[in-house]
Amino acid sequence: MGALGGSGPLGPGVLLLLLCCCRPPPAPAETYTAMASVRRALGSEGRLLRRLRAYLREESARLRRLARFYEKVRALHQDPKASVDNPLLAFSLIKRLHSDWPNVVYSDEATENTQALHAGFREVEQELPGAEDLDGAARALMRLQDVYALSVKGMANGVFQRAGATRPLLYSPGRRVSLSADDCFHVGKVAYDTGDYYHSIAWLEEAVGLFRLSYGNWNLEDRSSLEDALDHLAFSYFMAGNVSHALSLSKEFLHYDPSNQRVARNVAKYEKLLETGMVARPGPLRRPNSTRLQSRDAYEELCQRPGGAGGVGTPALSCSYETNGSPYLLLQPAKKEMVQIQPYVALYHDFISDAEAETIKGLAGPWLQRSVVASGEKQQKAEYRISKSAWLKDTADPAVRALEQRIAAVTGLDLRPPYAEYLQVVNYGLGGHYEPHFDHATSRKSPLYRMKSGNRIATVMIYLSAVEAGGSTAFIYANFSVPVVKNAALFWWNLRRNGDGDGDTLHAGCPVLAGDKWVANKWIHEHGQEFRRPCGADPRD
Repeated sequence: MGALGGSGPLGPGVLLLLLCCCRPPPAPAETYTAMASVRRALGSEGRLLRRLRAYLREESARLRRLARFYEKVRALHQDPKASVDNPLLAFSLIKRLHSDWPNVVYSDEATENTQALHAGFREVEQELPGAEDLDGAARALMRLQDVYALSVKGMANGVFQRAGATRPLLYSPGRRVSLSADDCFHVGKVAYDTGDYYHSIAWLEEAVGLFRLSYGNWNLEDRSSLEDALDHLAFSYFMAGNVSHALSLSKEFLHYDPSNQRVARNVAKYEKLLETGMVARPGPLRRPNSTRLQSRDAYEELCQRPGGAGGVGTPALSCSYETNGSPYLLLQPAKKEMVQIQPYVALYHDFISDAEAETIKGLAGPWLQRSVVASGEKQQKAEYRISKSAWLKDTADPAVRALEQRIAAVTGLDLRPPYAEYLQVVNYGLGGHYEPHFDHATSRKSPLYRMKSGNRIATVMIYLSAVEAGGSTAFIYANFSVPVVKNAALFWWNLRRNGDGDGDTLHAGCPVLAGDKWVANKWIHEHGQEFRRPCGADPRD
């Protein structure tokens, strides 16, 4: 919490930690990792909204009855003709004080209404996002901020525009929604808790500004305050080396809470550091690279390109109708667009119908689980892949079987078990992405080799939905990206003809800025393809 050894300033986390202990235990991250889950959460909130409406209706009726009692008694007190000399008025006074007032004050009606609201909440509580979901959603906003170079102030105002740019908006929502001061505080707090002061300062600055504008107006739903935001922002600046600004913010905090001894000690410490000249001039804040992504700049530049544009010198490639020598495609040839020669990447338009796409999404929906990545000989969840996925056999539905036949016809490859994996259906989450990776195994210890059918020779990725912004597939070393094209299939070779992995196929799923991205992946292995894609004459090919 502190800095500069044991005598350093103390951060503001202790009090919030105690407050958080009163909250229910965190649920597993099952909401933010897939938009299908986010949509289900919207249904849960709809049920809570109906419960709250019933509560408000009952409470309004109770308060109207309470107001009638108040007005009746007040009218008697303000009427000079209403004298207790009248035995009827005297009787009603005694009755009110003995019976009516206790009935009003100790009425169980308010408690019963509250209990009904609590019961309604408990009915859906197990479905609600947990603490990990909330933190994951905050990290998603920071990811979108970074990858698309978005302005934090713009995001807080509901505007998706690059920082310091006059370019067109990256995304214009139908309804513009602004973030509250408490919302911005939480995003900044998530960064603060991980020592990420690059992001915490930007978001807490926005929170402080919004809290200042609304100071004195308390919102029932807020868990933070201007003092909280000032406290965390001051310590963030201190940890970033800007002691003078940390001092200024801490003094502002003491204006609102002059009895806070911890912040007062921090002020004294900051002043001493500045007086003794022990403070170095603060340098520019550096954005952390939490996943140690070496190709981060190239990846983000590709994600920011409009329409998935290619790199400098990309040749004009061709479009054609292809049958690939398959009788299956004679009456309805595949609509092939060559995207890149090296690596070989082709996009097949209208590869799947709307009805087929909806069927496949519907089949996969109930089975979606958090996507995993290979880690040595094991598989595990990772922050650099945010999605949920499910696997479908070709026996799951005629639509899956027809799709597999179409893939086999277009690629000319053998998809019979064990030469290909089951169809993987993926739904990306909030800011869902998959950082640069290879589809083929780069180590013989990879779990891919458990199939005993060699490495992944090819990938077919089918876009089952459209998105409003973001979500392109970026090929990092080849310097081009492909936007999401609904119902199209993207095909590429992962291995060269000599069986070596093609390094140019390093690719990524850019974060989804807006929309609900679904894809279906078919990974085909090298065994069984010996005569369908034979080795070339050049051993280096």
